[in-house]
Amino acid sequence: MDGTTMLRLEGITKVFPGVKALSSVSLAIGKGEIHAIVGENGAGKSTLMNILSGVFPPDSGRIIFDGKDVHLKDPREAQGLGISMIHQELSLAPHLSVMENVFIGRLKRNALGFVDYGKMRKMCIDSLACLGIESIPPDTKVGSLSVSQRQLVEIAKALSFDAKVLVMDEPTSSLTLAETEMLLAVMRSLKASGVSVLFISHRLEEVFEVSDRITVLRDGCLVKSMDRSEATVNEVVSLMVGREFERVFARAYREYSPAEKPVLEVRGLTSREKKLKDISFKMYRGEILALTGLVGSGRTELLQSLFGLDKIDSGAILVDGVERSIADPHDAIALGIGLVPEGRKDQGLFLEMSVKENISMAHLPSMSRHLFLNMQQERKATQTYVDNLNIKTPGMNQRVKFLSGGNQQKAIIARWLMNNPRILFLDEPTHGVDIGAKSEIYRIVDGLAQKGMSVLFVSSELPEVLTLADRILVMHAGSIVKELARDAADQEEIMRYATNQI
Repeated sequence: MDGTTMLRLEGITKVFPGVKALSSVSLAIGKGEIHAIVGENGAGKSTLMNILSGVFPPDSGRIIFDGKDVHLKDPREAQGLGISMIHQELSLAPHLSVMENVFIGRLKRNALGFVDYGKMRKMCIDSLACLGIESIPPDTKVGSLSVSQRQLVEIAKALSFDAKVLVMDEPTSSLTLAETEMLLAVMRSLKASGVSVLFISHRLEEVFEVSDRITVLRDGCLVKSMDRSEATVNEVVSLMVGREFERVFARAYREYSPAEKPVLEVRGLTSREKKLKDISFKMYRGEILALTGLVGSGRTELLQSLFGLDKIDSGAILVDGVERSIADPHDAIALGIGLVPEGRKDQGLFLEMSVKENISMAHLPSMSRHLFLNMQQERKATQTYVDNLNIKTPGMNQRVKFLSGGNQQKAIIARWLMNNPRILFLDEPTHGVDIGAKSEIYRIVDGLAQKGMSVLFVSSELPEVLTLADRILVMHAGSIVKELARDAADQEEIMRYATNQI
């Protein structure tokens, strides 16, 4: 950092229906500075980034960019000035190729006005090369890529704008450890070339590894900005949650006997389409079973196959010792199985609908008579789960899109709990939620297991796996390569099997 202020925000305020998202926030970002913004879900981090990138205007306050007042009407104007943003929720078009996504809205043309695919292909290769990526062909349809690969394409797209300020909202949330290290190296390289990087991350280890300064937001207000060298993890966490925060979560782990009858048993499950091979395991009543491995190892595909979303070619699924056919999710639900998917916004939530409607929708038949919904019963039942799961919302009619990420996740969990499942699948249950919400979700999951529910959860975060799981299944290349007892596992052991270094 050379000491020159590249961007200054003064008194930024933004109000949404029922929520004051930002209250007079002022912030300065230096040229060539990596500046981290941290806070709990709902603290105002993404709102601030969206204002900065022109997604919507502030209700009051000033944005001073490179010494000049600017009024950003839309993202295109922000990009034209040199402010580029990578959103937490990916904004790629799945039916277009990688290079068409990178240059969408600004396709390169030749002298005759035709799209110059050769030039775009070369420029796309160069943009990907800046991230050290050689495995994603520019002509590949984005819809065929994994979530982590799409995240990398999104980053390459942002870098292609030759940004002076690069805004990153949870850029590593879907990346593997190796991809995360590569991205952090790219951020350092951008800093060395004078680009300012403003990024949000719930992973405090990343924040302390790469940032120059750290700013903490809480309830829409700026609490403190500090040099990274002067900050500690405990201080930052306490500032985020507004109290002294105890990070340790402990549960009474379940011991099971091989003589017990499993609630769920999978024998030789194989899916050629999803590249799952001969998967077998057992799960017991009241057990929390972790499914981990690198992105692309087949974890999500396994959950979806067990839930009837994807076809299986061979193998057997037994519930309470009886072989069952699960051809679609209706079959799974009838057997007492629920699934909370990884992508809450594109797979789980109806963003324009209310909190009440999102929670109750899977349970409407039981609250209806002669095709008429008993709205009093719906309201009472929904309120019970809002209270039990501590879902923070101004009211049950609040549109769910205005809730924080952690509260959105709890709303999806509440939807499935209302169906009273015996087996619950959770795919990355704390993806993109803050440290406080994580602890709440851990307590919810532990409470479900104590009441006898069996939980199978996917997680990329090894500390989370070691915190929650009674047993751990490690996947690699579509197969379960190792089962580990909780007390015999550590991060290094799990990674050895996940990377097939055995």
